Amino acid sequence: MTEPATGPRVLVIEDEPQIRKFLRASLTAHGYRLEESATGKEGLLQAALKPPDLVILDLGLPDMDGLQVTREIRAWSRVPIVVLSARGQEEDKVQALDAGADDYLTKPFGVAELAARLRVALRHQARTDGAGESVFEVGALVVDLGKRVVTVSGEPVHLTPTEYRLLSTLVKHAGRVLTHQSLLKEVWGPNDVHETHYLRVYMAQLRQKLEADPTRPRFLVTEPGVGYRLVSDESSGSST
Repeated sequence: MTEPATGPRVLVIEDEPQIRKFLRASLTAHGYRLEESATGKEGLLQAALKPPDLVILDLGLPDMDGLQVTREIRAWSRVPIVVLSARGQEEDKVQALDAGADDYLTKPFGVAELAARLRVALRHQARTDGAGESVFEVGALVVDLGKRVVTVSGEPVHLTPTEYRLLSTLVKHAGRVLTHQSLLKEVWGPNDVHETHYLRVYMAQLRQKLEADPTRPRFLVTEPGVGYRLVSDESSGSST
């Protein structure tokens, strides 16, 4: 199979040859160009010498932990990192996301879900690079960060300052899972990173104001045991 000449470059850091072969066959069919590395050190070198558009990273590498690879990449790059790992515990997901990963999939995974997560990560990166895009829209929800105006179906929604800070933080990272700790730190400050009840209360208030059915949210999605995600398109509005 001939790899596409154009399309996002993906660096796969994965020590299992069968997984790399599967990813190459699956993702090249979706228009991605793949580079491969079997160790963390080799992956870091490749990422530095030929920066990719996105990194797919296994946590269980033979020479170093994938969390350390994530931290080292984050020290100099904002390239999207999607973790694939057999470690499926909530604590593992939280650690990876807090280390700087953009998303986390547990093995085994489906190609369609992986492709969707990669698209979301690349869209978020494009918004971050653009930096000038101040209006976020998904379904009936529109958030104008420049004007600090929120509307649902064209009707203005009044938010308290804290509600707005929480929503704007989610908007700036739309499509990404944000852990409880990262949200608490950004919205309330470093002294309140363990006050998860703050999040539950304010997320419930946001859902009451923004969701058609707060008990079945379409936009503000819970990632159980991990955190919250503002969907970047309505097709991705389901919790994991």
